[in-house]
Amino acid sequence: MTDDRHRRPEDVRAFYDAHRTVRQYETHEDGTPLPMPSEHLDVILHAAQRAPTDATAQLYSLIRLTRPELRARVADLTTNAHIATASEAFVVCADVRRVQRVLEVAGQQGGTWPAIAVHFGIGDAVMAGTNLLTAAEMLGYQGCWIGGVLNGLEGIIDELKLPQGVLPFAALTIGRPAEDAPYRPRVPRPLVIHTDTYHDGTDEEIRHATEVMNPIAARGGQPGDWARLLTMYFGQGGGMEKREPGLVAALKRQGLWAGGE
Repeated sequence: MTDDRHRRPEDVRAFYDAHRTVRQYETHEDGTPLPMPSEHLDVILHAAQRAPTDATAQLYSLIRLTRPELRARVADLTTNAHIATASEAFVVCADVRRVQRVLEVAGQQGGTWPAIAVHFGIGDAVMAGTNLLTAAEMLGYQGCWIGGVLNGLEGIIDELKLPQGVLPFAALTIGRPAEDAPYRPRVPRPLVIHTDTYHDGTDEEIRHATEVMNPIAARGGQPGDWARLLTMYFGQGGGMEKREPGLVAALKRQGLWAGGE
């Protein structure tokens, strides 16, 4: 007897190769979001909640954005307009407050572990969000992870009324694709999958990986330059340096800063 849960390796590969990052979604004629059927929403949320977690804690929360004015505000804060047009939009958060509340209600004293909170909270948030997106893709949707929450952390914390212990990690949009997004390359496996010990990569391997990844940076018919794109984000004076103070401030505000004064 065959088990329907088992899939052929080639089918699994094809499923993951069909993954796309999609920002343009099918909408009503007036541009408002096309609702997701309730049974679809229920199953993707079920998938999110079936994600693994450490110590049974489930250190995450998903804030589902439903009010048009709130979606518009979060879209503005993140500089990602598709938050307003997706069938479903979430802010995926690390959340250690709920565990503290469980201890409080049980009459127990919670510990102090801000570094652990960030470590496991972000991990749980990513796994729950990934489960949600994968389930949505199984139903024919596509989505987009949005790191742009870092562009407006303070405002997002205010708008969503997030208490201490809850930190936005990313936004996540889901919808029926209305664009033909390209297949994007990945760094060659030998630089990502290490056997027993870490392999730093030779200069030649790094140059080859850069060539493989160059198409991901192509814009407007012009050839891509992955190293240049990474420099814009991660180089000196780049986007991530500019985001750093805002993240540190949010960690401190939410009681999750372990770096001292």
